Amino acid sequence: MIEQTRKARKGSPRPEVSADGWLAGARVCRSPNRDARPDADDISLLVIHNISLPPGRFGGPYIDQLFSNTLDPAAHPYFATIHALRVSSHLLIARDGRVTQYVPFGERAWHAGVSVYEGRERCNDFSIGIELEGTDDKPFTAKQYAQLARVTRSLLRAYPRLSAARIAGHSDIAPGRKTDPGPHFDWRRYRSSL
Repeated sequence: MIEQTRKARKGSPRPEVSADGWLAGARVCRSPNRDARPDADDISLLVIHNISLPPGRFGGPYIDQLFSNTLDPAAHPYFATIHALRVSSHLLIARDGRVTQYVPFGERAWHAGVSVYEGRERCNDFSIGIELEGTDDKPFTAKQYAQLARVTRSLLRAYPRLSAARIAGHSDIAPGRKTDPGPHFDWRRYRSSL
């Protein structure tokens, strides 16, 4: 279900995170693919992903549909292979910088799968997942980098166990299984903006 965009506080120059884990200014499309974290106070990792549906195409309703379990397997041949997946992310940053939130940050989104960070398994338990609309073989947009930096700074303020040093790519926590955010993601540009 798509809801209205969460309102930012008047005059606020940056996105804020509400006490119940929603990002001001984000469009909301609630995903059923979420559950309680084992420790609600342990939000200590930020994971950067990329996604495009169908692969290599941008825009359209398909990411929302995947994360809300409404993807039509007949809409594209690739969808027949993924429509039954039960996955989600906390946020999606589209090519034009628009942000959609699927899961409140205090809850566990199902974005990381089998994963390990600094010897800890099950990264979904303690991480926030951000999807960038993109692929491994195309650069991301300036608007995406600007929005990702704004969102990251808001999350660092809201969750004290997060830090600039505790940000990883999906490929870092699931090596050999995942490649995103991919070789075109400019880590230096992103980290210098924080």
